[in-house]
Amino acid sequence: MQYVFPPKLKAGDEVRVVAPACSLAIISESVRNVANTRFADLNLKLSFGRHVEERDDFYSSSIESRVNDFHAAFRDPNIKAVLTVIGGYNSNQILHYLDWNLVKNNPKIFCGFSDITALNNAILAKTGLVTYSGPHYTTFGQELYFDYTLDYFLQCLFDVSPINVQPSARWSDDRWYRDQKDRTLVDNDGFWCINKGYAEGLIIGGNLCTLNLLQGTEYIPDLAGSILFVEDDSESLAHTFDRDLQSFIHLPSFAGVRCLVIGRFQKASKISRDTLVKIIKTKKELSNLPVIGNVDFGHTDPKFTFPIGGQALLDIGEDKIRLLIQKH
Repeated sequence: MQYVFPPKLKAGDEVRVVAPACSLAIISESVRNVANTRFADLNLKLSFGRHVEERDDFYSSSIESRVNDFHAAFRDPNIKAVLTVIGGYNSNQILHYLDWNLVKNNPKIFCGFSDITALNNAILAKTGLVTYSGPHYTTFGQELYFDYTLDYFLQCLFDVSPINVQPSARWSDDRWYRDQKDRTLVDNDGFWCINKGYAEGLIIGGNLCTLNLLQGTEYIPDLAGSILFVEDDSESLAHTFDRDLQSFIHLPSFAGVRCLVIGRFQKASKISRDTLVKIIKTKKELSNLPVIGNVDFGHTDPKFTFPIGGQALLDIGEDKIRLLIQKH
């Protein structure tokens, strides 16, 4: 398949916010105000899908409403990027109803993470359009300690130069949206070398349990020559992550994976470096693959933005790890 990169953002562009998973209705006015100010400071115009405030018993909205907003964003030539409100649990509900030709014929930036992984990878599989695993609209509502996330967002979506990804100095796993001033930061000990090696390939992945929902469907990308990025949230304990990863490894196409990049775990997962090493070392299928962990993406902050369908280079040594992302 021919992969297509959408045009980069520039000052003055319009960004449409849509809610393919949870609704904007669950987001406080204070978080929205911070996010809106950040986009204004970037000289980006924000607009919102018609149905983003709708809310049902599942903190989401109807399939019809979500599909309509998604289509409207891709149909409008003034919209240069589509940003998700937040994650959730049900983005995969809308896959069967999307107009893939509309997406393919109107390539534009699409960005989100967590449950949005279903859309990120399905869009690539069905249309060849490169999407982005990166901050939601609500992520921009963080008042403090947002510099790393913002810097990599700008590098990835405004610039064409390769990104040399560096570990953050500190990270957080706090409920910042409840009290913007009460933040707890943890010193970062950098990327973890689990299996040494060198690899180059196509970036696939995102949230592991969501990616697994695509198994056996037409919506999972080709894994041939890929570098697999995976992470999971606080609901994923060691045994959950282990079996979810093993399930993905059982795919016949997993033989095409060249490297595994694992995002940082939330504290509630209780997965230490030693625990992760034990999980990886029990899997013979991974014994010859380069593997790193504790990388700045997923459900902790900060996080870097990366292209699903872009190229990555990994050079993993015991004392030095290089992660280079090509994004055009």
